[in-house]
Amino acid sequence: MTGEELDRQIKRLETNTKVLQRLYFIRHRYAGDSVEEAAKRVGITKNSGYIWQRRWNKEGYVGLIPRYSGGRPSKLSDAQKEELKHLLENRNDWTSEEVRELIWERFDVQYTPKQIRVILRKMGMRHAKPYQHDYRRPDNAEDLFKKNPRNR
Repeated sequence: MTGEELDRQIKRLETNTKVLQRLYFIRHRYAGDSVEEAAKRVGITKNSGYIWQRRWNKEGYVGLIPRYSGGRPSKLSDAQKEELKHLLENRNDWTSEEVRELIWERFDVQYTPKQIRVILRKMGMRHAKPYQHDYRRPDNAEDLFKKNPRNR
């Protein structure tokens, strides 16, 4: 890739900051900077600079795209997650701790409270502070409130 093509690519990729940083590193290398100087300019280590340069030389632009492996595999299978989702839909006032206990009892898998929140968020569920229920409140409280003439 020529220097002009590289500049055009940089202007097109302003949204992907990771690739953009790597392209700036390559631009500095084209300008004659050493790997150490170019790495310092973009704020990375010398080792990362050598890795990026190797990828650029071998694969070109595609080599600069980050390669995320996706992290550790889930302890729950997709079928178990689907079953959990159906169990959670039966009630709408679960606490994170209750969900954690349910997963432990049902699937024999332990998660941290933080991971429970991540799982629930991925399922499209939201968390909120529950309303407190007054045990003295009658079941027909709304009707009684509407019938009271002082509330009009």
